[in-house]
Amino acid sequence: MSTDNEVIERSIGSPEEFAALYDRHAGTIHRYAARRIGAEVADDILSETFLVAFDKRRGFDASATSALPWLLGIATTLLKQHARREAVAWRGMVAGIAADVVPDAIELAGARMDAARSAKRIESALRRLTVGDRDTLLLYAWGDLDYQGVADALEIPLGTVRSRLNRARRLLRSALDIATDKETFHGRTDTAPQRSY
Repeated sequence: MSTDNEVIERSIGSPEEFAALYDRHAGTIHRYAARRIGAEVADDILSETFLVAFDKRRGFDASATSALPWLLGIATTLLKQHARREAVAWRGMVAGIAADVVPDAIELAGARMDAARSAKRIESALRRLTVGDRDTLLLYAWGDLDYQGVADALEIPLGTVRSRLNRARRLLRSALDIATDKETFHGRTDTAPQRSY
């Protein structure tokens, strides 16, 4: 099976070869776009992503064997162009989370209220993130990219990805009132290194 860079290289002389790239990555791009901006716009983002990629394929870094970070970077740029719709998608995402709560009138009323409060806190925290921090978090969480993939997609240094994810995690944790810094055991502060997520 050819690597993505080989497919792109062949597509320069034989444009029909580019379809293999679509077959490999369309599902991931579509899922990412749907989570970011909603299913109704995801088809357009998917199409535009591959049109832009096809037009810019000559500029693809031939040393990269996977085109997924490059494609997700293009999709992220296109999503920024739909910023007004993104606000609506955040409200829709929160409504979707609330709709997933199984109704059980009396016994789960408290849990539903807690879930709704948590969803509102998360939504508020996500809105407070800078655009760069939000893009980084969502590429990592929803794009299933590793740190290097996010760095490649956004064309930023790896250290910036780490910093942005750290800020985003702290903000989300504080929104949910989760203690993140230190744990205390029998009155003593635990000085063990924190787990990396």
